[in-house]
Amino acid sequence: MLTIHVADRVFGAPGGGPAEAVAVDGGVIVAIGAYDEVAGARPQARVRRWPGLLVPGLVNSDAVALLEAAYHPDPREADTLGTEPLTGQALVALGLDDTRWGASARRGLQRMLGHGTTAVAGPFTRPEVRTAVARSGLRVRDRRHGPEGGTPSLDPLATRPLSEVLDGELSLGAPADFAVFDVPAGEPPARALREHGAGTCVATVLGGRLVFRRR
Repeated sequence: MLTIHVADRVFGAPGGGPAEAVAVDGGVIVAIGAYDEVAGARPQARVRRWPGLLVPGLVNSDAVALLEAAYHPDPREADTLGTEPLTGQALVALGLDDTRWGASARRGLQRMLGHGTTAVAGPFTRPEVRTAVARSGLRVRDRRHGPEGGTPSLDPLATRPLSEVLDGELSLGAPADFAVFDVPAGEPPARALREHGAGTCVATVLGGRLVFRRR
């Protein structure tokens, strides 16, 4: 389906010029530019409008720790386990079997999508985690940056600058992997995202598919 995603600003447009729209067809980017130009050339396209800043998707370099050394509670377990990932002795006490590891990984991946993540740094050793990652459609990258120390985060921007967590660029013919964050579009993108965090994500698009949308 031919779709045009419109935001207050597109960061990383070719040539560095102003842009508000990205057109997607067949899972790839077919146009980037001013909305009037992009939409005028494609009157049949479906238009999705988002607040804030549209940027290339993010890569989470903490994915191994978050998926293979943490448990993401089921919402039905919130009363007893809370909602945040469990690690250390709290994780050991759960005595997880393969089924629960797989379910935890699926929930963790969904939470990553809700933070604008379109790629994760591997490799993954647990078969059930590898299966969950493969089925999610998320890209798997080699680990590009060493550990920063501290607690692994679902927010790739929590410990790394924007330049290190962008997974590629927006360009014609490239896979349509990007995210939109409800941050002030008039501020420098790196500062706005650092100050407000990836939890401001309102939409994540992976291979042209809308895989996360904030309700």
